[in-house]
Amino acid sequence: MRRARFRRTRRAGAVTLASALTLTALAACGTSSSDDDGDNGSGNSAKADPAAPLDPKTKVSITIDCMPPAAKAAELRQWNEDVKEFNKKYPGVTIKGRSTPGQCLEPPRFTAMLKAKSQPDVFYTYFTDLPQVLDNDGAQDITAYVNDKSVPLLKDIDPDVLSSLKKDGKLYGLPTSNYRMGLLINRKLFEEAGLDPDTPPATWEEVRTAAKKIADLGGGVAGFGEYSAANTGGWHFTAQMYSLGGDVVDASGKKAAFNDATGKQVAENLHAMRWDDDSMGKTQLLKWGDLQKQIATDKLGMFLAAPDDVTYMVQQLGAKYENFGMGPIPGGENTLAGGNNYMIKQGISADKVKAAIAWLNFKFTTVGKGQYDWKRSKADALPVGLPQPNLWLNGSKTKDDAARQEFATMPVENFKAFTDNAVPGKAEPPKAQEIYKVLDNVMSGILTNKDADIDKLLSTAESQVNKVLATQ
Repeated sequence: MRRARFRRTRRAGAVTLASALTLTALAACGTSSSDDDGDNGSGNSAKADPAAPLDPKTKVSITIDCMPPAAKAAELRQWNEDVKEFNKKYPGVTIKGRSTPGQCLEPPRFTAMLKAKSQPDVFYTYFTDLPQVLDNDGAQDITAYVNDKSVPLLKDIDPDVLSSLKKDGKLYGLPTSNYRMGLLINRKLFEEAGLDPDTPPATWEEVRTAAKKIADLGGGVAGFGEYSAANTGGWHFTAQMYSLGGDVVDASGKKAAFNDATGKQVAENLHAMRWDDDSMGKTQLLKWGDLQKQIATDKLGMFLAAPDDVTYMVQQLGAKYENFGMGPIPGGENTLAGGNNYMIKQGISADKVKAAIAWLNFKFTTVGKGQYDWKRSKADALPVGLPQPNLWLNGSKTKDDAARQEFATMPVENFKAFTDNAVPGKAEPPKAQEIYKVLDNVMSGILTNKDADIDKLLSTAESQVNKVLATQ
């Protein structure tokens, strides 16, 4: 739910990237406002085995979603460099990037695009989008095209990440990034409160104790922050449920599961921190962006976040990397996981499908190349050293981690507690955004009303979520 996660069924985590892509200018190099390019294919691969890699002689044009906008000069320069490098091997493939603002992030526009069948050949999605895409016959089944020849590091991609792109054993896209939520802390405030920033709280009881110490610093500082508006409150309520081993929707996917002892524990703990401890600040009804501003200006000690929130705070808010650290989500049973993918438009030619997979592999799933060229990113003053995105397992992970360390532009040790204590990731629930909207009411009720009836808030939300799930 950061970027729109960042950001998001289109997760609220999509807000980080949404913030970065708000400019209206189209990047001048390689853009196209139309995907009516014709096939321009050689026609050979359509008749050949789809498992065979793209023939370097193939001539084809493909449109790609979410090219960096002109305002993100370094990222756009890297994109164009990668197109040029890609074309050394595949000179006949024309990459037409799109950077239309909001196209890849705004839920209404995304839905309208799917219904109109106007998506580019290669279009950007979030982990929770597959059901909606398939409901609209939007994505090509690429199972037969993806193997260890077309994607050589396929075996090293985290299977939990790939599972977000699968339905009934069929694969519908390739991942570009992933995240798992943890506890983001302000190291300066931790030290001032006499807390060890290298050992962030590991339980919700420890969070409560630390939050009170930080709030006692005075000066309008809050110890712990939470969202309660714009679907982000429900997103974080879900994360807290996961952290304690609970769930929001039962295994059948048809019934709410949060009105139980775990849900009550989450609600009562937050209510106590807000009203008994006065450690969450008086300003509530916060949404994505508000807590980031607070912690970046040393007015907040900690909140649940994904690692790339730090990039937003440094690049957009003028904060310093060294002022932040991260630990695993308190409770540690599970953590909310999400991320981004590219899918390939249903019905395009086999040549285009193969060209799309070749490009996605080069740009997004090759260690040391494309987005994983950390040496280049450091030279371009882009962030290097955050623990995510990290799609990798096995030797690929070892190699990529070493490069992040070598070319880091931030103190990677500040994230050691997070990386050394990996928590299993758990996907967002079905009908995520509709459920989050309902659960916002629970969060806002807890945080704005000292006399909130927690049992009633949970019961009412349960009834409303059951109605949402009944419409599937």
